[in-house]
Amino acid sequence: MIKVVVFDMAGTTVDEDNVVYKTVLQAINEEGYDFTLADVLAEGAGKEKLQAIKSVLALKGIQDNELAQKMFTRFSAALTEAYSTYPVTEQPHATQVFHNLKHRGIAVVLNTGYSRTIAEALVEKIGWNLGRDIDILVTASDVPENRPNPDMILYAMKVLGITDAKQVVKVGDSAIDIEEGKNAGCGLNIGITTGAQTSLQLQKANPEYLVNDLTEILPIVDRANSE
Repeated sequence: MIKVVVFDMAGTTVDEDNVVYKTVLQAINEEGYDFTLADVLAEGAGKEKLQAIKSVLALKGIQDNELAQKMFTRFSAALTEAYSTYPVTEQPHATQVFHNLKHRGIAVVLNTGYSRTIAEALVEKIGWNLGRDIDILVTASDVPENRPNPDMILYAMKVLGITDAKQVVKVGDSAIDIEEGKNAGCGLNIGITTGAQTSLQLQKANPEYLVNDLTEILPIVDRANSE
């Protein structure tokens, strides 16, 4: 019986035209590098953003924590500015799907590699309300270890009183989202093609399902709960 669906934010439930990863790219390349957006999406999608920067630098064999921290500080300031002016919206049908799940008695969780400050600003900008639209928001700054470690999902389960991860579905637009769900032992892991990575990249993480729209999740959950 599915009792919880955990959704990633950027690219999955939040439409921000990859502004996060474009800002990561800018913060890195301002130090004189020539990485591409494809590099950032392939190596950084879904990760806590300091780790994303380190992963991109590693493509050139660079392991420099001080440099990565400098880039992350620049990134954080630039992203705050971008989100204050950028037209961030929900992905198509996100609120509708949240309400349909809650009507079925299924809890809705958002989790993200953002800090809590950025995540809460996004939720507020879109107009989502804790309790009405979503039940829990879990961010990278709330747990010791971030994706692909399962800490954010396990934290949400603890808050909701769920002890069996098979009752949890994870939905995300990056392979690391799927890895996170699998590491938590989620009953279903669903990749969605609305965000950072292609269907081919998502398939490499072996999700149980791959969808193109959030509404496709509802029959999957209904089918699981009827078996």
